[in-house]
Amino acid sequence: MKKILAIALALSMLICFTACGSKNGADSDKTIFIGATGPLTGDASSYGISVKNGAQLAIDEINAAGGFNGIKLKFDMKDDKATAEDAATGYDALMDAGMQVSLGSVTSGSCQAFGTKAAADNLFFITPSASAANVIETGNTAFRICFGDPDQGVLAAQELTKNFKNIGAIYDSSDPYSSGVYDAFKGEMKKLGVKYIEQSFDAENKKDFATQVEALKNCDVIFLPIYYTEAGLIAKACVAKGCDALIFGCDGLDGIADQVDETVTNTIKYITPFDVNSKDEKTANFVKNYKAKYGVDPDQFAADGYDAIYTLLEVMKAAGVDDATIGYSELSDLLVPIITSDTFSYKGVTGEMTWDASGACTKVPIIVELGK
Repeated sequence: MKKILAIALALSMLICFTACGSKNGADSDKTIFIGATGPLTGDASSYGISVKNGAQLAIDEINAAGGFNGIKLKFDMKDDKATAEDAATGYDALMDAGMQVSLGSVTSGSCQAFGTKAAADNLFFITPSASAANVIETGNTAFRICFGDPDQGVLAAQELTKNFKNIGAIYDSSDPYSSGVYDAFKGEMKKLGVKYIEQSFDAENKKDFATQVEALKNCDVIFLPIYYTEAGLIAKACVAKGCDALIFGCDGLDGIADQVDETVTNTIKYITPFDVNSKDEKTANFVKNYKAKYGVDPDQFAADGYDAIYTLLEVMKAAGVDDATIGYSELSDLLVPIITSDTFSYKGVTGEMTWDASGACTKVPIIVELGK
């Protein structure tokens, strides 16, 4: 009877320790839980799926190598359909499931909602791809991997004015990403004293771009600070209108290859931090491993997701994280001083990166030509 009582007592203590092992959003096993939201369905799903796949590849590699300090990583992305409401719902679900650190959200509108909640909870996140300025203004725990919208707008104006006289632009007045890039472009063009032709559209009118292209058909280049879905339609409208202008965009155009066919003869270029044809060893291995796992070449968003996970890994290692049950707020307090320090940097497949207290990422952009 004494032996039975002793066994029963030991079992009850084990159950108690297991139930009490989690604290402040932590997981009681030897894993740290990284959460995120992104569009896995809908028009912007290419972005969310790419980020998820890139992040998961990094998770798999890290865990296969044994993790770090006896800790492995797990990852979950909730479908937010690129809406702020679904991002907020996804955030709550992830926190209920024990999220300790995060990749935030994939798109800017969603990530602003996500970031507002993260700031209130003191949760550290580093978004792979949400580029609007207000995303990292939500709090001091907000960081990003990608370029900011203003950076791309300024760079586009400087690049296009070097080579072209007749410049046009089409932007989405209802979208924070597009408007953010365009506002910076407009400001830089004014600073440079260069005139151009402007056209716009909004969320209610983005299926037929015949009017906008007709107004710009004599331009040498059309700047498109928009997403790839609408850019593909504009490229087809250029063919229909006999407009052979160069189409030049930002990182939102990554994915346009799936929206155009051989009938589109316009040259298409866009700003990106990632070149799938790079000879860099780390990038080449990423491309090879991604294609082996998913059957397609990675785009910039997959590369951003991959780099976001590895950046988190390096920040946690530098912070000396060795407790898988650490709470999200305590973890955030460890990570922020490390990533913003003068001594921390990470060289990933999207370039060598540093961060400041604003949460912005500094790295060198490249311009790629579709099909080259």
